[in-house]
Amino acid sequence: MRERLIELLKELSYERKRVILASGLESDFYVDGRQTTLNAEGAYLIGHLVHAALKPEVKGVGGLVVGADPISAAVAATSFGLGRPVHAFLVRKEPKGHGMKRHVEGRKNLPDGTPVCMIEDTCTTGGSMLRAIDIAEAEGLRVVQCITIVDREEGAAERLAEAGHTLEVLVRRAELEA
Repeated sequence: MRERLIELLKELSYERKRVILASGLESDFYVDGRQTTLNAEGAYLIGHLVHAALKPEVKGVGGLVVGADPISAAVAATSFGLGRPVHAFLVRKEPKGHGMKRHVEGRKNLPDGTPVCMIEDTCTTGGSMLRAIDIAEAEGLRVVQCITIVDREEGAAERLAEAGHTLEVLVRRAELEA
């Protein structure tokens, strides 16, 4: 499954071109993870691979909108089919401006103190994941695991380690460039 995911990422998500990343850094390549996470086969593979990597105590998987949304949904749907349900949640960059004004969606399935896995499609410096962790923990969740589909290998693992978290990686930049 992992080898097929790498093939899909190369085909659908990886591009050699100059871009400015969310971190503000300039890069000569781009990984548009959503092209793979929103693909039916990609969602299937990611759902299974992430679910298999989850620590036994994890009861929820989520991350910062929009990148984490299709991953979280794929893992939740897969988990139910595999008999080990793990609920999805979404972390908004800002609390919703109307309705319940929530910063984290899906909390009725995840009471305070629930161990969760933070997920991201692509990590560069780890800033987005750290922000999502801070918000989720401030809202009462307990982040016990962090997984990214693609690590651009530009400091995310080190920054997360400094904050006391280990970044687990499904696919590394070098594997996409091979």
